[in-house]
Amino acid sequence: MTTENSEQGSSRGSRKQLLLRLDPAVHAAVAKWAADDIRSVNAQIEVILRKALIDAGRDPRPAPMRGRGRPPKES
Repeated sequence: MTTENSEQGSSRGSRKQLLLRLDPAVHAAVAKWAADDIRSVNAQIEVILRKALIDAGRDPRPAPMRGRGRPPKES
């Protein structure tokens, strides 16, 4: 995990990469939930984690999530 984005830390526009092993049933449930909300599984996991952090009183005030859909092409 030595990509440029992971080395930049939490600066706006960069994203941390994380290998996550899930039980297949948990992945299927999250994938269905993501499809219902028209999100990727990755985005759905981030939404779930952000809500859990807020509920636990540990909100790190992360940058807002980008909008849905593909990011604009950079020139």
